[in-house]
Amino acid sequence: MDKLAILIPAYNEEQTIEKVVKDVKEVVSAIPGSVIYVYDNNSKDNTVALAQKAGAVVRHEYAQGKGAVIRRMFREIDAEAYIMIDADDTYPVEAIPDMYQKIVDKDVDMVVGDRLSSTYFEENKRPFHNVGNTLVRKLINTLFKTNIRDILTGYRAFSYRFVKTFPVLSRGFEIETEMSIHATEYRMLVENQVISYRDRPEGSESKLDTYGDGFRVIKTVINLYRGYHPFAFYSIFSLIFFLVSMILFVGRVLLPYPATNTVPNFPSLIVSMILLVLAFITFFSGSILDAIETSNKRNFELKLIECEDKKKNG
Repeated sequence: MDKLAILIPAYNEEQTIEKVVKDVKEVVSAIPGSVIYVYDNNSKDNTVALAQKAGAVVRHEYAQGKGAVIRRMFREIDAEAYIMIDADDTYPVEAIPDMYQKIVDKDVDMVVGDRLSSTYFEENKRPFHNVGNTLVRKLINTLFKTNIRDILTGYRAFSYRFVKTFPVLSRGFEIETEMSIHATEYRMLVENQVISYRDRPEGSESKLDTYGDGFRVIKTVINLYRGYHPFAFYSIFSLIFFLVSMILFVGRVLLPYPATNTVPNFPSLIVSMILLVLAFITFFSGSILDAIETSNKRNFELKLIECEDKKKNG
């Protein structure tokens, strides 16, 4: 088991990968047992050769997407602590020792490199990314009642416990959102660390699709809220069905009835009853799924105990 594993996902980063590896190597030289891993994701340029030249251990993930790369990294590497940093030279490697110490000394499960509280909005040249980061942060912190200050950052430190119990479901850049919500929902200890941010050097191109990735992130947030808080999620639809049913029944059936002693709008009665049935179905579906999720969280706690035993024995 490594003391510290530096995980660098890379896809066509020949302009910056050598510098990033060398900078990281210099910083972690004071931490014995540190290994730098570059996981190449089908790069078409000289990323692999330059990473090897700089002294990194290069491995490959042939399924395209950052989520696939992280799944491979987390499953293959055993270490007491992990630092994940992007290969685009936008993050300060000088923060690595502090992030590492929080993992080993304070038993933190995830340290989030917080760009948004420092230079991100000045350095980032893509205004829609600024808006998107802010909206996603506010949405998640509101829905999941947390205080993670930078949801989409790719600069994070992890404990062995987090890495070995995190189910990677996303394929793309929405993986950071999934990590943040997973840590929050399973009551893992998360700390924010303010870091400086610098924009990509000239000639280095971002792999992000502002609108496409933004849509996928929002979709991920909704799906995770449905999964982790099914009662609250389905209760919204149950309430809507119930209110529409009552409005339709009272307005179209109940109020006109005394005048004729007959049901003047029989189709409205049928529709209102169907909506009422749907309201009950969605309510009880949410209740059942909520009980299942509670059981899953209990099982996860047992899984954490097994993970700790494996770490001690490994």
